[in-house]
Formats: sequence, C-alpha cells, structure tokens
Amino acid sequence: MTITFRAAKRENVPLLLGLAGGTGSGKTLSAMKLAKGLAGDARFAVIDTESGRAKHYADDFAFDHADLTAPFRPNAYADAIKAADDAGYPVVVVDSMSHEHAGEGGLLDMHEEEFQRLGGRDAVKMTAWIAPKMEHKRFVSRLLQLRSHVILCFRAEEKTEIVKEGGKTVVRAKQSLTGLDGWLPITEKNLPYELTMSSLLTVDAPGVPRPIKLPEQLRPFVPLDKPIVEETGRQLALWAAGSADVSPDEVRALTDELLELAGRLDVRDETIAKVDEHRGGHDQAAHARWLRAQVARARQASEKATA
Repeated sequence: MTITFRAAKRENVPLLLGLAGGTGSGKTLSAMKLAKGLAGDARFAVIDTESGRAKHYADDFAFDHADLTAPFRPNAYADAIKAADDAGYPVVVVDSMSHEHAGEGGLLDMHEEEFQRLGGRDAVKMTAWIAPKMEHKRFVSRLLQLRSHVILCFRAEEKTEIVKEGGKTVVRAKQSLTGLDGWLPITEKNLPYELTMSSLLTVDAPGVPRPIKLPEQLRPFVPLDKPIVEETGRQLALWAAGSADVSPDEVRALTDELLELAGRLDVRDETIAKVDEHRGGHDQAAHARWLRAQVARARQASEKATA
C-alpha cells in the first residue's frame, strides 16, 4: 500500500454542533439563529421530534420541516439526517436528539428489550448494552460522513448527589469535570464530545453558551458572555469554508447544471435572476456553496417530476 502526504489545508469542514438546555434556556431559538447564519440565503432543514414545535419559528426563519416519530432508534435519526444531507440542505437542525437516548424506542428502551431477551438476570445487564451501543456508534460514524453542517439540540436535566460534608449528609448539585455543575445533557454520555463543539444553555441566561467542548480554533467566534446570534453562525461558516480555492470553471459548471435542471422544471428565467442576484452579493466560495445546494435540490425536484 502506498501512502501519499500532501500539505494540509482547512477547506469545507462540516461542523457538528450541540446545544443542550432545559425548558426556557433558548436552545431551539439559538439553534435556528446558528442555522440561519451557517446557511446564509439558503433554506435549512429541521428534523422535529417535538410534535411540530419547531414550526413556531416558521415566521422568523426560512426552513423546511420534517417530523421524526417513535421509535427513536439511532438508525432512524441517521436516515433522517442523511436524507436532508442528500437533498442538499447546507444545515440540518435536529430538535431533539435526546429522544435517541431516553425517548420511546431509544437507547434505554433498546437496552431493556435486549436485557429481557437475554433472560432478565443481573448477570446480563452489561451484555445487554452491546447492541444498543453498537447501533449508536454506527450513528456517530454516519454523522462524520455528512457534507451538511448539523446542529443537535439536547434536553438537559438537573442532577443532584448525596454527599458527606462536615460530618453531615447533604444534597448538592452533581459535580462535573466541565464545571457545568447540576446540569447534564440527556444523551449518550460521549456524544457531546464527539461533536465539533457543544454547549449548555441555562434558564438564568437564555442563549448564552457555557462550553462543554469548545476547540481553541472556534473560541474567537463564540462569545461566552452574550447570547448566540446569527453572526455566530456566519463566522463559523466562514471558518469552516477555510482556504478552499473555488475555480471559475467549477462555478460555471454548477451554474450550467442548475440552469439545465431549471429548464426541465420550467423555472429557468426565475433561476437565472436568482443566480445573478446571489452572485452579485457574495464572494466566489460562498456563491459556489449556494450553487451546490441549489443543484442538489433541483436534482431532487427533477427526479420527482419524472418519477
């Protein structure tokens, strides 16, 4: 086997972002703002496990919506996210990811089902985790293969512990190595650390991120003393685009394909106007990203029209 090394450069990095919080912490709104900043002028996708609650923001953000219902298997999440990625959405929001762990048919239910299948004895409790953990691991592997930016929203719950202090038994907020004492995302414990960046939001400061994982490279774009805004997403998108060079030939080829597809769909004139408008207000790299998203959606529309 021959291994070839080339100069490394950051280009078109898909971001995996996590936001956790309790009711009233602003996680869904913050996810929407991040998504809009990351997507620019393009529509983004929202996968909703919360009975359509994401639609509350339909007047404020341009997104396409899909419901995900029980059973909340890791594979069901992976399939839904991949469908959005295949459709060319630049950003996919999942609200809430916590059902994959604690929802109907999620990891906890999968463990119980496997536990009973293996005989329901204490000796098989750990063994019963093997199948659920493997399916979750496959889900994480599929996340890492996406082209879209993905924002995962998690519910969080307050945790307490009973300890001895000064000879007395006291109940206190559960201590955490991250400094996020008392609050934990409802998810498989390693998932927030598998992401590019993850944060906890709290009710006392809605939308203000408290880092669970925040790489040094991203710190300049994520202020920790004020709420997440669209500009946060825009700055992250610029960083993720990196040093990629987009050639005029690539832009020309994408434009030609989009206009050909638009002709098949009888929307060529409108599409030409949109392309000209977008090209005038964005640099070449941003315009190429927009074109890729439009081509992917036009391909999907063309396939449906000819099915």
